[in-house]
Amino acid sequence: MALLVATAACNRPAPPVPVPNGAALSQKIVAPYLNADEALAADRTDGIKANAADISAAARTIGPPAAGIDRAAVQLASAASLEDARAKFGAMSVAIDAYMSDQHLAPPAGVRMAFCPMVMKPWLQKDGAIRNPYYGSQMLTCGSFKH
Repeated sequence: MALLVATAACNRPAPPVPVPNGAALSQKIVAPYLNADEALAADRTDGIKANAADISAAARTIGPPAAGIDRAAVQLASAASLEDARAKFGAMSVAIDAYMSDQHLAPPAGVRMAFCPMVMKPWLQKDGAIRNPYYGSQMLTCGSFKH
């Protein structure tokens, strides 16, 4: 009987690695996210699918707390147009914002959380002038930094 219990325990998935409070969001999520953000702000979709796949893979390594990011990244990878990519990027940004809040994470150095009042969604971007990924050249400077 003890052998059966030990074998069953070995087949369980590893528990998620706890994230220390105040830590920064993983660069494995941030780097491809920023690539997607910059493409959308420039009215492009090149690289969106690959970056979304990288975000999904990184979220899966985190485990259940990042499941919303994984689901949203998978959806973003299936975007069929610029408008579709922007909408799915928004859903992913909301998932990332919620994950960061739940885990008490900060953006990494040089990255800030911004907010678009037109779509009522956040996004992460590098420090500097606002570059709205939801509207691109139509309203590139629409939005503000949260902090």
